[in-house]
Amino acid sequence: MPELIYLLCALTSLLCAWLLLRSYRRSGFPLLFWSGLCFSALALNNMILVLDKLVFLDVNLSIWRLSSALVALMLLLYGLIWQDD
Repeated sequence: MPELIYLLCALTSLLCAWLLLRSYRRSGFPLLFWSGLCFSALALNNMILVLDKLVFLDVNLSIWRLSSALVALMLLLYGLIWQDD
């Protein structure tokens, strides 16, 4: 059952990233771009989680997961704080 949840989380974040970036392409609103990049990095984070928990059982990928989550949040923070309209 956890395998299904991990995969659904990865697919959901990938879908959110795609929808946000598609909406940015249509409207040009910068916050959509930064949110789309954030969700892309979160999708990468979820894919690394799937690899960590299901594929590479003897390798610890937690530093890679935490790094991708940090990059995702830093992208969103940059978009929220330093981008002006």
